[in-house]
Amino acid sequence: MTSTQTDRANRFLELHRPGDPLLMPNAWDLGSAAVLASLGFEALATTSSGHAATLGRLDGGVTREEALEHASALARGTDLPVSADLENAFADDPAGVAETIALAMQAGLAGCSVEDYSGGTDARIYELGLARERVAAAVEAAHAGPVKLVLTARAENHIRGRDDLSDTIARLQAYQEAGADVVFAPGLTRPDDIRRVVESVDRPVNVLAVRGAPPVAELASFGVARISVGGAFAFAALAALCDAAEELREKGTYGYLERTAAGARAARRAFG
Repeated sequence: MTSTQTDRANRFLELHRPGDPLLMPNAWDLGSAAVLASLGFEALATTSSGHAATLGRLDGGVTREEALEHASALARGTDLPVSADLENAFADDPAGVAETIALAMQAGLAGCSVEDYSGGTDARIYELGLARERVAAAVEAAHAGPVKLVLTARAENHIRGRDDLSDTIARLQAYQEAGADVVFAPGLTRPDDIRRVVESVDRPVNVLAVRGAPPVAELASFGVARISVGGAFAFAALAALCDAAEELREKGTYGYLERTAAGARAARRAFG
């Protein structure tokens, strides 16, 4: 916990400007983080699904220790603020959530997020009272020391089969009251829904860039303060790999080499 970490955490919160959203891409390894930093982004996040893919696993298949080690490596590897996707903080109970967030503080992060979805074999959205207690415990741990981590509280309804905007808003309001710095309901795409969320809370709102979501300029006009991409960039990279590999295997041609020059230039710019 250094002054540099304090500066990054403070800067990260300051970058959340309603109407002028922070574009925060999600890196999946040190190389992608370096490339994204070289392209001029001001902050980065990890991605649970993208990180899991680097280990040959699906989302939800990473342990707390692995997630924190990965997040710490990214935080050490860039001068940008890094916020960690910590899923449900790898715990159902508030005490367990607080322990995870305290460890995130030690990992050198500027921020982190906590979900209200349990994952695992007994996957469920937490009951609102427990969900609020979990956020309150996360906030207390995030703000307890000299570094105030930017705590993002996530309402997972819309990517977990519950298209219930009223419940989502009630949850985000409860998380705001519990002290969350940023609120986030991934999966929102309808402009009216996004406007209602922004107008219903007094905290910066993050929107996930998914298929069907309004473009950045429109989200800015709604007062959105942050836009993230989740695992999309990681899986776009995997798609490019598949395209190149299938061309070689199925056609025996090397058209993919036309794209490698741009990738090599990006690597030299980022790693040199």
